[in-house]
Amino acid sequence: MSSITPVTSAAFFNSGSNWLADTYTAIQNANNAGGLLGMLRDSGGDGSVDTFLGLSSTNANNFALISQNSVVNASSLVAQMASQNLEKKNAQIMQDVLNALSATQKMVKPKNTLDPVIYFADGSTIDTNSNIMTMANGTQYDTTTGAKYVDPASIIQIANGAYLDTKNNILTMSDGTRIDTVTGLIVSTTA
Repeated sequence: MSSITPVTSAAFFNSGSNWLADTYTAIQNANNAGGLLGMLRDSGGDGSVDTFLGLSSTNANNFALISQNSVVNASSLVAQMASQNLEKKNAQIMQDVLNALSATQKMVKPKNTLDPVIYFADGSTIDTNSNIMTMANGTQYDTTTGAKYVDPASIIQIANGAYLDTKNNILTMSDGTRIDTVTGLIVSTTA
């Protein structure tokens, strides 16, 4: 048996309302009564103690599940909040350490702590700014490569790959042969 709610004449004349959908919803709600009406509908048992205890047992189990779910959910929430607090604390500690490290790095200014010229007992020197070692006899070496240093201003490049050192008057041929331009003799490369 279903009961249909009366539809007012305003619903028929209201163009914004769908009276058919409203009527169908009212019929569905009447068939699915909840609250006190639902309780009264379900109370139509045989009136025995067994039926009462069966319904009470079902209700008790439902309340127990609700309580258990509440405890589980609360525990999960507490664990999640503790994890988030720990992550925040660790992030703050890491940020503090990074800030302290960057502050100490800004305090130390990198600079060349070597003297501009280092003097040795045998009379040789190293110019630490230009990385040139000058031996006591005047021969200069590039300290980064170990090769003899020749001032680029005193070099004249020749088209075939040879070059002339005007400071020392040495012509170096493209094959590596070195000639003294004053005497015309080949300079020995071995000691």
